[in-house]
Amino acid sequence: MKTSQHTITTGKLIFTMIYLLIFPAILLFLSGDWLWTEGWIFSIWFIIMCCTVILYLYRKDPELLAERYKQPGSAGQKAWDKYVVFGLIIGFTTWIVIMPFDAKRFGWTVSFPLYLKLLGGIALLLSFFLFYRSYTDNSYLSPLVRIQIERKQQLITTGVYGFVRHPMYLGAVLMFIGAPLLLGSRLGIVTGFIIIVLLAFRTVGEEKMMLKELDGYVDYKKKVKYRFIPFIW
Repeated sequence: MKTSQHTITTGKLIFTMIYLLIFPAILLFLSGDWLWTEGWIFSIWFIIMCCTVILYLYRKDPELLAERYKQPGSAGQKAWDKYVVFGLIIGFTTWIVIMPFDAKRFGWTVSFPLYLKLLGGIALLLSFFLFYRSYTDNSYLSPLVRIQIERKQQLITTGVYGFVRHPMYLGAVLMFIGAPLLLGSRLGIVTGFIIIVLLAFRTVGEEKMMLKELDGYVDYKKKVKYRFIPFIW
């Protein structure tokens, strides 16, 4: 286990686990149906995915866990990224709220066929894999656009980072499309697409920073050609 002067207390970890229950609870409450099967599947997926990552970092990489707890506007985050993070928070909250309204409570979207829901479930499984491996492969996976000079940040090119340059964003794409497919929400897909566009904007700014400030990124960009959508972008 790596040592660090900045560690996360067990109490804070427990509070985080409780906090993670809020979004699934909101999803099921707003749906008006506590027996909504697809809602429970997504909620369980979300909780297991988040807890798996957090517990892994707590045991194996506490420095990265401490980095993940950094607040927007701190630690030398790029000024423009503060507004992007704020937009992502609003977008994610809107996405969580609109899907149960659309798919269940008001039924604005007619139920999706089974094959689309299964496709959404497969996308979530792939998303889980990419999220988890992004954390295990990259100990510098900050939630803020910044270079971690104090940790002597190095370029990561192995594992899922040999497939696309931003594998966690690919995991997010699969989540923002897969979840509304599973739940049966067209408005969820539209909202998810808007968030994906915001992630694409962030990626461009993040790569400009890394080209200037992170050794080896120029060559890495030539080797791994796609940002986070394989064969497309």
